[in-house]
Amino acid sequence: MRRFEGRIAAVVGGGSGMGRAISHRLASEGATVYVADLSEDAARKVSEEIAAEGGKATPVQVDATDNDSLKALFDRIRSEHGVLHVLHAQVGMPGPGGIDTDDAQWQKNIDVNVKSAYYTCTLGYDLLKAAEGKGSITMTSSTSALVGSPFSPLYSMTKGALVPFTRALALKGAPDGIRVNVICPGTVQTPMLAQFFGREPGADVSELTKDFISGIPLGRGAQPEEIASVIAFLASDDASYVTGVTIPVDGGLTAK
Repeated sequence: MRRFEGRIAAVVGGGSGMGRAISHRLASEGATVYVADLSEDAARKVSEEIAAEGGKATPVQVDATDNDSLKALFDRIRSEHGVLHVLHAQVGMPGPGGIDTDDAQWQKNIDVNVKSAYYTCTLGYDLLKAAEGKGSITMTSSTSALVGSPFSPLYSMTKGALVPFTRALALKGAPDGIRVNVICPGTVQTPMLAQFFGREPGADVSELTKDFISGIPLGRGAQPEEIASVIAFLASDDASYVTGVTIPVDGGLTAK
């Protein structure tokens, strides 16, 4: 399928894991993808991978917690294309374990998980409006936003903020032809997975991961490409009447 032929996409947090898979998937369907990541090397590597596969991608170093950095990304897209059709906010981090969180940890989690998503979506809004009814915003939250994480209440709080934000922004965007949706992945086989289960010193990450996965109805974690396929659907015209929704992509975890 070439659902994004001639369209411009930006994946903020596109240098690894789910963001990398999303960048690849959008490019494989014809999009020109801006791979934005805190790591310039990671953004460049993903862009080179996409180019080697015959796709079009541009690496951009972006600190999604810095509004000036985000503005520079969107200014570049405006200068080079004048429009943005697909915007995905992937940036996030695991929260600290427990509830004994100092101010610095708390603020960092707010900046990475909440501030980055808010300003990614709002600073890119006018470019999406220029897509004339073809604009899509997607965000990545977590099943911890829906069922709560006893391991990190702060993580649940920050990721949970994206769910009502999605509904509100969808209402704001509807008259401008901008759809807004959020996904809530469960366990995904990415480099960040170990960080979720390794918060406590001396934790047996492999055993903790195995125990958690045993409680997933489908009996396994997701591959990043399975997350990317849902984002590609939501961003495409196949989902032209879908907005303001929260979609768990979790192997049935939240159905229990």
